[in-house]
Amino acid sequence: MATPDQKSPNVLLQNLCCRILGKSEVTRQRREADAALFSELHRKLHSQGVLKNKWSILYLLLSLSEDPRKQPSKVSGYAALFAQALPRDAHSTPYYYARPQSLPLNYQERGAPSAQSAGSAGSSGVSSLGTYALNGPTPPPPPPALLPGQPLPAPGVGDGLRQQLGSRLAWTLTASQPSLPSTTSKAVPSSGSRGAARPRREGDAAAGAVEVTEAALVRDILYVFQGIDGKHVKMSNADNCYTVEGKANLSKSLRDTAVRLAELGWLHNKIRKYTDQRSLDRSFGLVGQSFCAALHQELREYYRLLSVLHSQLQLEDDQGVNLGLESSLTLRRLLVWTYDPKMRLKTLAALVDHCQGRKGGELASAVHAYTKTGDPYARSLVQHILSLVSHPVLSFLYRWIYDGELEDTYHEFFVASDPAVKADRLWHDKYALRKPMIPSFMTMDQCRKVLLIGKSINFLHQVCHDQTPTTKMIAVTKSAESPQDAADLFTDLENAFQGKIDAAYFETSKYLLDVLNKKYSLLDHMQAMRRYLLLGQGDFIRHLMDLLKPELVRPATTLYQHNLTGILETAVRATNAQFDSPEILKRLDVRLLEVSPGDTGWDVFSLDYHVDGPIATVFTRECMSHYLRAFNFLWRAKRVEYILTDIRKGHMCNARLLRSMPEFSGVLHHCHILASEMVHFIHQMQYYVTFEVLECSWDELWNRVQRAQDLDHIIAAHEAFLGTVISRCLLDSDSRALLNQLRAVFDQIIELQNTQDAIYRAALEELQRRLQFEEKKKQREAEGQWGVSAAEEEQEKRRVQEFQESIPKMCSQLRILTHFYQGVVQQFLVSLTTSSDESLRFLSFRLDFNEHYRAREPRLRVSLGTRGRRSSHT
Repeated sequence: MATPDQKSPNVLLQNLCCRILGKSEVTRQRREADAALFSELHRKLHSQGVLKNKWSILYLLLSLSEDPRKQPSKVSGYAALFAQALPRDAHSTPYYYARPQSLPLNYQERGAPSAQSAGSAGSSGVSSLGTYALNGPTPPPPPPALLPGQPLPAPGVGDGLRQQLGSRLAWTLTASQPSLPSTTSKAVPSSGSRGAARPRREGDAAAGAVEVTEAALVRDILYVFQGIDGKHVKMSNADNCYTVEGKANLSKSLRDTAVRLAELGWLHNKIRKYTDQRSLDRSFGLVGQSFCAALHQELREYYRLLSVLHSQLQLEDDQGVNLGLESSLTLRRLLVWTYDPKMRLKTLAALVDHCQGRKGGELASAVHAYTKTGDPYARSLVQHILSLVSHPVLSFLYRWIYDGELEDTYHEFFVASDPAVKADRLWHDKYALRKPMIPSFMTMDQCRKVLLIGKSINFLHQVCHDQTPTTKMIAVTKSAESPQDAADLFTDLENAFQGKIDAAYFETSKYLLDVLNKKYSLLDHMQAMRRYLLLGQGDFIRHLMDLLKPELVRPATTLYQHNLTGILETAVRATNAQFDSPEILKRLDVRLLEVSPGDTGWDVFSLDYHVDGPIATVFTRECMSHYLRAFNFLWRAKRVEYILTDIRKGHMCNARLLRSMPEFSGVLHHCHILASEMVHFIHQMQYYVTFEVLECSWDELWNRVQRAQDLDHIIAAHEAFLGTVISRCLLDSDSRALLNQLRAVFDQIIELQNTQDAIYRAALEELQRRLQFEEKKKQREAEGQWGVSAAEEEQEKRRVQEFQESIPKMCSQLRILTHFYQGVVQQFLVSLTTSSDESLRFLSFRLDFNEHYRAREPRLRVSLGTRGRRSSHT
């Protein structure tokens, strides 16, 4: 017969199976399951590509299955080593299970009569291996105990190999050695050795110590696994762990093993305490209850393992203590069998610690953080729990993006709703993100889109009064109806999940923008704001100013809004504004600001544009306040330009009339120079405001609105447009000093108008008297009388002399006005050159293009020079 090292693995397997099954009918019935299990394990071993020397592994297992101290007359069960593996119910979840489900637990063999397992080897079967290498490339001759009738080798060989294999494998092999009835080997204890007390050695324990058997310790450990104190292993509140009582007479190895096993009970208590406390807390929410349910599910799988262990222990108790070590429970076996459950409970306990005080999306984020581990088993466990925990979150999400409904009783979802907010502020204030509740497996961009989707649906229903079903706006796909659907989503967060959110976002936003543009004419209203409140409709503004001039020069307290409204309607009918939509024209109105003492109509007049309904979401109160401030600034600048036009017009008309007064030519020249200087300033300011501020900002706004994907983009673009207009028109808080200086310039222009009107009035009166005097003189000469008497001529000369003496005062008044005006302009230019806005710095160059003010102001000269050198260097 060929020796075992000459056989192939398949031949060896066939031989082993034949020898296992080649017994009497009763024996074959009891060992069939083991043979099937052995065949299944060999198939798995054969399919492993990692193992290179499968023959050596089989040879090692064959050698381990024989005990040299047993009688050679009877063959032991070769499948015993494999049949004593962990039963199929011992695993806590399917993720860690590798044994085929169809194989039975084989409790019959564990409770076999003592004739087959009356004796059990007291030492490890590893000692029969000799000094083989683990990979076995060149195995020595086989042990003689492989076949019946061959002599046994000497016992006790192979202790060095036991150290090489490691303690855990040695425990398994020791516990799995087959038992043979033998009375000749001195190393084999009697059948009652497991239940009998271990003989006390000298110095084992102090006097009064209680002798504790391993069987009693195993029973205590099984109770500890359930969180119940045993007789010898109890919970220590001081140390917060299970300890073996000090008076128990145990070896150090058994005591250490018991303490290690008791850690499983401590972990169980920690998890069970958390679930018991939180399961009854309704405020914990659906996500928290799902987390507790997941923990309960894992604990149920853990209890299945304990039930298997208890049934084994109960079987031993029913059959007495005559069971050998092959089928009985030992601490070492428990340590091996509970290794995977212990790792799982450790992961669950760590999750419980990390999730303390968290709920909702924050709890889901805490669980998701534990999926980022390199341990595939721990990762699969946490992913399974995460699929259960995140199911309520995904249910909230799909209900929100497909129906616009938010049923978040316990505030777990990352979208929050404020029921106190009215419909006119729905888009801005009613819904917001709860950042702590955002799950870590979702990005901020995804959360923003989710918020916009549901907000758009509610905005359409409540504000736009559009009752179109959501199914017509969005192609509704399958939602997360079960934890398995949620688990499937986690496998493809970047594609499937992202695709669902993007599809709902684009379709909902597009439908909302179409409703706003077509039904509510959002873009038309935006253009109306530009034309009327930002003075873009030039012919209308000019004609309106001409019509309002007689009214606005009066004190503000004498104005009536209905009169001004009638003038507004007249200006609309007389200009191109009449061709606008009636919906726009009926919103245009007159508004009078709060009156201060000394104000005229120019100071309190303003145009207004009424907004309501959905368009009020874009044109909010803050936006309309910005439009009002911008209109007042532009209206004041337009008024100053209108004043300068009247000044130039009056100068050109009066210059011809006053040619007969040569002494007045100096005054006219001074007025003309100062007015030209002011006209240049106002024209440059108007160019800056109209083209560099309004037109450029409006073009950017219109482009962004055309590219907008949702209503938030339009609102943001509109607010950015108004922010640019307010800042560049010097209406923000940072430009208050510049605005005050500009208003001072405007005041000087108005002062020039008043001064010039007074001068022209005095000059025209003097001209009128002179003409009347000459006319009277000609009339008397025509009647044949003297033209004037000496007294009248003397009186006329005194009057002319008084007028001539007043001319220097007029020139002095103009010089003072020029000095104040130039001082304010110079200060304004200095402020412009130090501004952080580049467009304002360039404005200073245009205002002083010929360096007229630079020659008069040293600070301006330094500032401009420094700026010029800096710009050229750049």
